[in-house]
Amino acid sequence: MTILTNTSDQKRLWVYALWLAFFTIFYNLAEGLISVYFGFSDETLTLFGFGMDSFIEVMSGIGILVMILRIRQNPETPRSHFEVTALRVTGTAFYLLAAGLAASAIYNLFTAHKPTTTLPGLIISLVSIAIMWALVAGKRKVGRALNSSPILADANCTMVCIYMSIVLLASSLIYEITGLVYRQPRRARVDLFLDQRRQGVL
Repeated sequence: MTILTNTSDQKRLWVYALWLAFFTIFYNLAEGLISVYFGFSDETLTLFGFGMDSFIEVMSGIGILVMILRIRQNPETPRSHFEVTALRVTGTAFYLLAAGLAASAIYNLFTAHKPTTTLPGLIISLVSIAIMWALVAGKRKVGRALNSSPILADANCTMVCIYMSIVLLASSLIYEITGLVYRQPRRARVDLFLDQRRQGVL
């Protein structure tokens, strides 16, 4: 009877993990579209980069979703070619984004370019912090219950998204108050992703 209960609990937890993965993908897609739109229209580099990072998170989330579907069907199967490719594309995209933002930041520095407003960044970052915090709690809960390293690693990636949101909030607030532009670092996001790949978690 205990085995049946455990099996039932595991199925329920995998369904929960599946919905978390779906929500992560669709939320980041919406966040990315909104952030890129306002970042482009208001000429806000930090918000635009935040939106592009959300699209990269969508790719990572799709890889996690495929993994969850695979494990639910057969836990013993190895990672699919799609999962591996998705993670490679994600890692490459992080580097391209970091390089593109660095080049844009240097250009804006020499041209003394400043955004028209950072108010959308303030609003988006506050919403993102609240939602991502709930996602981290949910992913850590289900990851520990299922003893799943990939889900826990995904929770850590989401935690870094909270860090990114806090930086966006701080940079937007600083500009609104002082008019000074604060550059958003992205090296930590890349380093965390690569560290998890080296450990074989992702």
